[in-house]
Amino acid sequence: MTRTVVESKTKTAIIGFDQPFCVIGERINPTGRKILNEELERGDFSRVEADAIAQVAAGATVLDINSGAVFSNKMAEDPRYADNNFVEPELMRQLVECVQKVVDAPLCIDSSVPGALENGLAAAEGRPLLNSVTGEEERLELVLPLVKKYNVPVVAISNDDTGISEDPGVRFAVAKKIVQRAADFGIPAHDIVVDPLVMPIGAMATAGHQVFTLVRRLREELGVNTTCGASNISFGLPNRHGINNAFLPMAMGAGMTSAIMNPVALPINAAKIAEKKQQVEAAGIILPEDMDDETFVTLFGMGSTKPRPGKEMEAIRAANLLTNHDDGGAAWISFNKPAGEAGGGAGGRRGGRRRRA
Repeated sequence: MTRTVVESKTKTAIIGFDQPFCVIGERINPTGRKILNEELERGDFSRVEADAIAQVAAGATVLDINSGAVFSNKMAEDPRYADNNFVEPELMRQLVECVQKVVDAPLCIDSSVPGALENGLAAAEGRPLLNSVTGEEERLELVLPLVKKYNVPVVAISNDDTGISEDPGVRFAVAKKIVQRAADFGIPAHDIVVDPLVMPIGAMATAGHQVFTLVRRLREELGVNTTCGASNISFGLPNRHGINNAFLPMAMGAGMTSAIMNPVALPINAAKIAEKKQQVEAAGIILPEDMDDETFVTLFGMGSTKPRPGKEMEAIRAANLLTNHDDGGAAWISFNKPAGEAGGGAGGRRGGRRRRA
């Protein structure tokens, strides 16, 4: 049975067909996050620490660390900062060291810059996952030696010098090529985690069917584990969580063993709470003066003022239970146990059986 082992200093995450689904938390990534990018440019890593802690608390098994920042202000002062090959290696080292101070979780070192990949591998404790290699010849020659040198598993993305094909057969052929080239370096197939590339369903109606078929083929013919950027499937559509919640269990059923995703439902911000309170007041509803914001947002179904597991995590945990990857349903019961309840789940189930009897 194919098992990909990823380790931190003291913890092990196993990606495999016979294992619970591996959630790779994606939030430590400055791409598209303006505030985080600005903070990193100032040397402020507090948000990184908070994101690491929140993702692990929400159920992330592995944390992806992406160093793709753009330091615009420094760039204006020093032209070297316009080059990611200058910025990312040092930033990656800082990010890895920062995260390892606050959580003990296996890491996924994520960059397109070879120097950043090597710095991340050198700084990481344990056995991280490397993200990523593609089928491009130049990329294969740069990344696979690093994979072999550090004896780590690697994400293999199914595109090559010709780009990303809409034909799943072509994407399979690229994945097969990467597995074969890795073998030439002495890298076993169980250390290759293939990303078959999930297309947006809004742009390609067959995107879901394609990826399910491709994942089955990767499992059956190449025997490799798989991953994906889970939110790609719903890009540009309304109610993305609804689509993601359906996609993930279906992908798991097809054989997908991990996903790079956001496991956290973000807190409701103060502006939205104030807006809702105005609406409530306008409707003539009188609230107790001492009602705190957390009670308020819970009462009106707005979510929470604190980070918590997202709906996608609920779907994944349910799918783990249904596929017998949750021993005795313990993880599902624990996940759904009310805060502060001791020994709730299993005892409640036994009591229910007695009442039915």
